[in-house]
Amino acid sequence: MNTSVGQARAALGARLRELRRDAHLSGKALATACDWHPAKTSRIELGKQQPSEDDLLAWCRATASMLVYDDLVATLRNIQSAYLEWRRVVASGRAHRQRQSLEIEGRARHIRWFENWVVPGLLQTPAYAKAILTECRALVPGGRDDLDEAVTIRMARQRILQSGTRRFAFVIGEAALWQTVGTRTVMVEQMHTLIQHADNPRVDLAVVPLSANAPVGSHGFSIFDRVRVMVETISAELTVTRPSEIAVYDDAFRIMHGMALHGEAATELIAKIAEWHEKH
Repeated sequence: MNTSVGQARAALGARLRELRRDAHLSGKALATACDWHPAKTSRIELGKQQPSEDDLLAWCRATASMLVYDDLVATLRNIQSAYLEWRRVVASGRAHRQRQSLEIEGRARHIRWFENWVVPGLLQTPAYAKAILTECRALVPGGRDDLDEAVTIRMARQRILQSGTRRFAFVIGEAALWQTVGTRTVMVEQMHTLIQHADNPRVDLAVVPLSANAPVGSHGFSIFDRVRVMVETISAELTVTRPSEIAVYDDAFRIMHGMALHGEAATELIAKIAEWHEKH
């Protein structure tokens, strides 16, 4: 569990403990009123167990605190949206998740994106995107069978690269370019597409060479206007909104950007990798 989610859950638990104490109820008395084991009360108050909306309703009724119920539910939903397991994310289909990205990116004016092992979604070709989403479906099965629709929407997301005043900075680990996704033909097309993106005046495309000994781990992340960071892990997607945590990602991106190759040096490396994929 990431730090901000854990802290938010602990804060919610502390608020519920205050309500119980204000009502002059012991933990055991509240558990009796809510018809659950006393240990559950303790776990919720300590932030070790996330309550459900029904739990909050029972808590507010037991403590005569219905006036704050809506606020507590809003807090709970914020916590739930900050940490989403991929199985929950894809339950409504992968196309639905792509539409969410379309909306988030559409609201941002400055997007910075770091990926160490894959090409960022906004820069992917249709074939590369389909191969990636196919691999993701194998890793996290379930949800609607809407792969082609998801690819189409992912491609539609790229329209924001072509107009308007938005600015984009992409930092890609060199390893992502050598790794074969789909077929060699897919990779050659993807490399040439990256070179085309590098010519876009709205796009700052950089590649961190393998020789850079970069300190950042394997998880990619995207920063939106310094107000939101999206982090994709193997099991879940995290949304970071705490300014102190956003600052950490901001520093990480700045460090990686400083270690990366830019301009002609970056495109020359990409062209070299494209040539290698063509020959192997």
